[in-house]
Amino acid sequence: MNEFVYLASQSPRRRQLLEQLGVRYELLLPDAGEDSEALEAVKPGEAPAAYVRRVTGLKLDAAVARLARRGLPSAPVLCSDTTVALGRTIYGKPEDGRDAARMLRELSAHTHRVLTAVAVQAGRRRLDALSDSRVTFAALSPAQIRAYVASGEPMGKAGAYAVQGRAAAHIARIDGSYTGIMGLPLHETARLLQAARVRMAA
Repeated sequence: MNEFVYLASQSPRRRQLLEQLGVRYELLLPDAGEDSEALEAVKPGEAPAAYVRRVTGLKLDAAVARLARRGLPSAPVLCSDTTVALGRTIYGKPEDGRDAARMLRELSAHTHRVLTAVAVQAGRRRLDALSDSRVTFAALSPAQIRAYVASGEPMGKAGAYAVQGRAAAHIARIDGSYTGIMGLPLHETARLLQAARVRMAA
């Protein structure tokens, strides 16, 4: 039985969600020279589900190499990535406030998908899963978009919003995994960790 996992994510939400499962973790964050943003580039014509699975795999490869390079004790490595998609259009993290406002205008009054891929490397085994949820935004006025962008919350978030934050006031409907939309689907993650023989709270 593995007593802990390495979490290769800078997201405080993913840390909170792992704690909710009662899983002990150590952070395995990129070195100063690593460019994790470069891994998130979208290939031309790439479907959203294929994209988020591929990026998660690349991030996990980088984390496993980081673990070996640092000579740290062996344990499973967990990686996750989230993307927002409207049709086949992929919405990553906004570059700036103007980009965030553009994304929110396009998502306003529409239903979009939130896809979160999770992957665990346990020895030579790689386990993965995909959470696919749908979120419907109410119509957002220009003033509401400006106020939300000014709050700073959209920055660093796929699709320029955080479901657990102020954006919740504008979400009319959710179908799927709330924790998946937050960035770590707990049902799928728990199943992967069980398969990787990671200890969880009873």
